[in-house]
Amino acid sequence: MSRILVVEDDERIRSSMRLALEDEGYAVEDVANGEDAVGRFVDDPFELVLIDLMLPGIDGFETCRTLRRQSTVPIIMVTARSDTHDVVAGLEAGADDYVTKPFVAKELAARIRALLRRSRPDDAGDSMLSFGDVEIQPDAGVVRRGGVEVHCTRTEFRLLCELADHPGKVLSREHLLERVWGYDYFGDGRLVDVHVRRLRTKVEPDPANPRFIITVRGMGYKLAV
Repeated sequence: MSRILVVEDDERIRSSMRLALEDEGYAVEDVANGEDAVGRFVDDPFELVLIDLMLPGIDGFETCRTLRRQSTVPIIMVTARSDTHDVVAGLEAGADDYVTKPFVAKELAARIRALLRRSRPDDAGDSMLSFGDVEIQPDAGVVRRGGVEVHCTRTEFRLLCELADHPGKVLSREHLLERVWGYDYFGDGRLVDVHVRRLRTKVEPDPANPRFIITVRGMGYKLAV
């Protein structure tokens, strides 16, 4: 039974989320603020965290950054707005995905299942992938650049492996959403764009002028080798 932490200051919404997820078979604990979330996670790590953006005290963005510094746990941001700035800011803070209120409980549960399934790529064909001075060990979950280990979230790691496993091939956002996030019927292309941008800061010599992870306008992304 996977353990999920819900971070939501509205008691009514918090209770409804807990009950809905418990109905799906998850063990759920909930807290009302970021401070309690960080403390609870340090004491007893969870397998996935849902964080509301608009929290009192430490807001959802900072809560996400704090958890991300200490863990690769899948994080879903929950927001009442679909404003692009909020969505991008949440993903830049380290979230793997987001949902907007009001959300459909079944869709949220499906997203959770997809995120929990993919702890690391288990079908990357090669034991070692490389480009430039970057080396990837899919089986070990390790990325090195110039011999120095690079910290990647689970999502960033899967994205890098998928691109490196298809060098020179343009991969659409839809393909990446299915292969990396496990979403075959829902998903937002902004998830891909923001994670590509984050990945470039870790593997590109000049992230503003990418040499390896190339945008193919109107089509998607490819790894140039």
